[in-house]
Amino acid sequence: MKPRQIVSIAMLSAVIALTACKEETKKDTETENKSMSENILLQEWDGPYGGVPAFDKMKVEDVKQAMETGMALGLKDIETIANNTEAPTFENTIVAMERAGKTLNRVYAYNGILSSNMSSPKYRAVESELAPKLSEYRSKISQNSKLFQRIKAVYDASKKTPLEADQQRVVDLTYKRFEMNGAELNEEKKARYAAINKELSSLYTTFSNNVLHDEENYITYLTKDQLGGLSEGFMKSAAKIATDNGQDGKYAITNTRSSMDPFLTYSTERELRKQVWTNYYSRGDNNDEYDNKEGIAQILKLRRERVRLLGYDNYAEWRLQDRMAKTPENAIHLMEAVWPAAIARVSEEVADMQAVADKNGDDITIAPWDYRFYAEKVRKQKYDLDSDEVKQYLQLDKLTQALFYTAGRLFNYEFKPVAEGSVPVFHEDVKVWEVTDKDSGQHIGLWYLDPFARPGKQSGAWATTYRSHTTFDGKKNVLASNNSNFVKPAPGEAVLVSWDDAETFFHEFGHALHFFSSNVKYPTLNGGVRDYTEFQSQLLERWLSTDEVINQFLVHNKTGEPIPTTLVAKIKKAATFNQGFGTTEYLASALMDMKLHLANPENMDVATFERETLAELNMPKELPMRHRTPHFGHVFSGEGYATAYYGYMWADVLTSDASEAFKEAPGGFYDKEIADKLVKYLFAPRNSMDPAEAYRKFRGRDAKIEALMKDRGFPITNE
Repeated sequence: MKPRQIVSIAMLSAVIALTACKEETKKDTETENKSMSENILLQEWDGPYGGVPAFDKMKVEDVKQAMETGMALGLKDIETIANNTEAPTFENTIVAMERAGKTLNRVYAYNGILSSNMSSPKYRAVESELAPKLSEYRSKISQNSKLFQRIKAVYDASKKTPLEADQQRVVDLTYKRFEMNGAELNEEKKARYAAINKELSSLYTTFSNNVLHDEENYITYLTKDQLGGLSEGFMKSAAKIATDNGQDGKYAITNTRSSMDPFLTYSTERELRKQVWTNYYSRGDNNDEYDNKEGIAQILKLRRERVRLLGYDNYAEWRLQDRMAKTPENAIHLMEAVWPAAIARVSEEVADMQAVADKNGDDITIAPWDYRFYAEKVRKQKYDLDSDEVKQYLQLDKLTQALFYTAGRLFNYEFKPVAEGSVPVFHEDVKVWEVTDKDSGQHIGLWYLDPFARPGKQSGAWATTYRSHTTFDGKKNVLASNNSNFVKPAPGEAVLVSWDDAETFFHEFGHALHFFSSNVKYPTLNGGVRDYTEFQSQLLERWLSTDEVINQFLVHNKTGEPIPTTLVAKIKKAATFNQGFGTTEYLASALMDMKLHLANPENMDVATFERETLAELNMPKELPMRHRTPHFGHVFSGEGYATAYYGYMWADVLTSDASEAFKEAPGGFYDKEIADKLVKYLFAPRNSMDPAEAYRKFRGRDAKIEALMKDRGFPITNE
């Protein structure tokens, strides 16, 4: 006879609790599955080309749920890795991490569009709510002790028995990322570190939204009698924008660079130039509820506090340790080597402009809102070169074809427009091309182009990916995009751009080519070192001025006639014109970025610091920084370029030096041997090898500053 079974109350409670837990888990799973099936942002991408985002179906209402579900699934992936009972290995820890968070990555593609290309007050409210939650999500990963111990175990083992080169690079980068983000802190410091990140995430979002507010709300409307000096095409476009904004019969100068720049260059209305200039350079600095100065002071304090938890003296020291520059001192040394020549050139440029103004009897002293206007007059006088005349040969459609030609010659790519409607887009202005290898026909990816400015779109130009190349789980084709803010023309008119804007168009396409040419196995290796990844894009700018591009794609928008050789000669002769302005406005921002992060942020008055720092630098009063501190989005809307804006100059040293390799080659800029080395060592590896090593493989030596100084027409020092 079996003994009598007695079920205690405790045992019974445990059974009931376990049953309830299982039911709750079942409900959670059912809810999760329901979310996945109903929320388009969570669903796997289907359709052609290995699946594409359903941009035409995305809704702001779906963002919050999608992001929260994506984060929950991502953390579930991480917990599975962290709690694996098997000994840590490259496969079960590092590779598993490379696979984690796929759902959230898909959601990010949609979120990026709604943030950068299609923002709205409704979305911004959601974005503000999500920012601290995303920060908490990242902290839960970077501060997961069990996960980090597994990463460290793999890292330590690899130092004794090295892995294959690409595997070792992934391990090193992963370990360094966790180490730099507080994985080895004690629990008290980890909690503070996470709290700082959470607060910063909200400050970054507020900063961006404040700038966007000022861009959308400070529009200058002109009447017919205020259009002196402006081109017919610009006036038609300004009229359309005004009409679209409910100001029929007027002309709108929007608060973006693409509208501001040509207006300041050509408008004969000096007071209006001052107004437009003031609107643009006062973004985030209007002493109202959208002012960014107090937010910046708080960002600087929090950044310093956070890195001091890790034992660093300042943010710049922490940030630059894994960049090419390595230290703030190295970055500053480069900038200060160029700065004296730049401001000396500004003095020469201002003297030339003042002479023109005096000769015309204008009775003015050159002010910042006069610089572009009189520089254009000097250009005509010195080089007989009219920027508006050049612009007639720079059509966006033709320049796009020039991009494709360059990619075909250097990378063997072919771009074919996809059938309208076959690939979903988020706006009617967006066009899509399929990218294939010209010889094999192999599909490389899709290129999306969103060219025009509009309300809700961040200013400037940028490149991004919706899906990056990898091969470790089967080949993934690239979905890359370029985004610009060209002023949309009136119906039937060609989109004409300046030479500077054409260079920027090539620059951003360089980023896209960097994405497409990736030949890495693991997603982490698709990242980049900030002061190196700008190099590839800056280098591509050089192909705009090659004879092959000029002779084929620079044709007059009305007559179709090729650009005259005499005009081309003037463009090349004037290549170093206004380099004082261009170099100084950029370097002032880069130096300010670095000095802000090296200074003691306690009780900092941002406006006073900016003013006093510029005075110490002997900043010419006739021009501003390219990005004044209150709207310096590169640095204060996130951390990608914080203490790294110098990187454009660092990259330009590489660019100028690499250009010399093409100039010396038998085939010039289309030399097959040099082009193959360009792709093999400078584009395809992405971050799978140390950038300095990659450059040496391409050039046979380190880059030298002399080529940069020569390109800008500055005297070469013996330093």
